Amino acid sequence: MVYLLEIGCEASQKNHKRLNHMFFTKIKCALLTCFLFSASIDAQVPGPDMPFGKEAFKIYKTAVELRTAKGHQQVPKLANYLASEFQKGGFDSKDIHVLRIGETAALVVRYRGDDSLGKKPISISAHMDVVDAMRDDWTRDPFTLIEEDGYFFGRGTGDDKLGMTAVVAAFLRLKSEGWVPGRDLIIAFSGDEETGMETTQALVNEYRHLTDSEFVLNADSGGATIPEDGGTPSSFGMQAAEKTYVTWEITSRNPGGHSSRPRKDNAIYDLANAITSIQNHQFPVNYNDLTLQFFKGTGKKTSGALGKAMRAFADNPNDKKAIKLLRSSSSYVGTLGTTCVATMLRAGHAENALPQSATATINCRIFPGTGIDNTLNQLKKAVNNSQIEFVMLGVPTETDPSPLRDDVTLALQKAIDIKYPGLEIIPSMSSGGTDGMHFRAAGIPSYGVNGGYGKASDSFAHGLNERILVQSFYDNLAHWYVLLPAIASSKN
Repeated sequence: MVYLLEIGCEASQKNHKRLNHMFFTKIKCALLTCFLFSASIDAQVPGPDMPFGKEAFKIYKTAVELRTAKGHQQVPKLANYLASEFQKGGFDSKDIHVLRIGETAALVVRYRGDDSLGKKPISISAHMDVVDAMRDDWTRDPFTLIEEDGYFFGRGTGDDKLGMTAVVAAFLRLKSEGWVPGRDLIIAFSGDEETGMETTQALVNEYRHLTDSEFVLNADSGGATIPEDGGTPSSFGMQAAEKTYVTWEITSRNPGGHSSRPRKDNAIYDLANAITSIQNHQFPVNYNDLTLQFFKGTGKKTSGALGKAMRAFADNPNDKKAIKLLRSSSSYVGTLGTTCVATMLRAGHAENALPQSATATINCRIFPGTGIDNTLNQLKKAVNNSQIEFVMLGVPTETDPSPLRDDVTLALQKAIDIKYPGLEIIPSMSSGGTDGMHFRAAGIPSYGVNGGYGKASDSFAHGLNERILVQSFYDNLAHWYVLLPAIASSKN
């Protein structure tokens, strides 16, 4: 605890000239709260040589080394292993549920409180599955946890066995210390977030009686980016909204014929024209209160023309110059509205035959509130060819942004302050999909609050040689250990 206070004082001294009175007050209050809290909870970051650091690492290593990708049927094994850890940690078996769903599984664990807050439970979501990886493609075995040069390497080290492990470790540590929350906390881990999300849908529908909550804390999103030089992040992103993930296959058909007798109509050419039309189509600019806050907050911390454009857009979403610059950035174009892009192609059946069909996959990330049907109509209008077939894959889930809550942001700030005192929280919208969408769709707000701190250059989720900083693993353990009591203690 002394360490935390020293960090806070040092930060205050260094920044005295640029900080106003209100900020000093905020820092002092946060530190005082943490100090008072330390009477029962030691916020010291657990290291590799500390008991709970060792225990968490064992869980992490076991999880990473189970190939919980689709088709390998290892998710139930991981769920059962975690269930056994909770039983050994003192959780009643009636509060631990391994839910088999097809080849995979979900895990629900209830941490019972004394109901002194008189509020519904809080759920904590994460996922146990990973995107598959092939040994021949990786520098190291993807399903062996390897520590090297200050990093943990392995599939799922970041997405999402980092968040999953931190939540499990926090439950076990708090339970061992005799902490009783003022409301129930519920772990709701899915087993196929990377594929069909059937387990997530089951958790909020078929098993709603086990997971019904006031809101969800999502350990699969949120965090802050560390500068490449290792300095302090500019802000912490709290995910409170997601774009709608929708994929269409578009197909052109043709009678075909012999390649020695070309004809003007050709399935491949027709499809190519359709793809080019989609490429050139520009969806309208969209915004909401959350994205305007995002650009306002991020713009204050971003230098140069890009930061100026963010601030200008936040002040006037019709600023054409700002829109043009933001749309030129792959990092921010998706925050301005719907995007659709061609991702896959297949066509023809023989090298000496005219193609009888050609198909492209078009993946869209639809801005909340704009609608799937509206997006489809825009695509069809852009293609302007009634012969092109559109077939939607799967059943997409549309959700509205989660309303921002003071209790969530205040508790999150306490957890962030352990590592980066006073770091600003900025709400964000994710272009990728998480389990949070299904909780939102079921009427349960979801907030991405994982304490994952990493460099942009270390972002290899779903890719080759996935890795995280070793320190980030231990920082995240402390993050969740402080976050849960901060939001669920009867004396806050």
